[in-house]
Amino acid sequence: MNCETDVALIITVVKKGWAEAALRASVDAGAQGGTVMYGRGIGMHERKTILGMRIEPEKEILITAVKRSLSDQVLVAISKAAELDKPGQGIAMVLPLDKVIGRVHMIPEDETYFPLSPMQVDKEEEDAARKDAAETDEKEC
Repeated sequence: MNCETDVALIITVVKKGWAEAALRASVDAGAQGGTVMYGRGIGMHERKTILGMRIEPEKEILITAVKRSLSDQVLVAISKAAELDKPGQGIAMVLPLDKVIGRVHMIPEDETYFPLSPMQVDKEEEDAARKDAAETDEKEC
């Protein structure tokens, strides 16, 4: 199993029809691809009605996993392509990911990641947390 730990997730929510431009921009900025999903919702700039009935605008959600070192440049490219500096265009955010499995085609053969099973990783994290807690307790006494 190859597990990456230096990955960030960029989530972009835009009006219907804008995700393709954002995806192209993210790939041009260094991302390896992305996934577009569809949703609906309203922001404060999209409270429209027809005959008294509220319209729920359709949205496109782009999710892109990138190396953390690329996240800023990809985010800027997405922002420009989707015109996120204008009101009502959408929102983008970057979330750090602790572990990512499945991007095997993106891992160079000379790089190594966690060759551990999820159970081993959890056990090592628990052991490290116990050790840190014990050291903290000793310092407080």
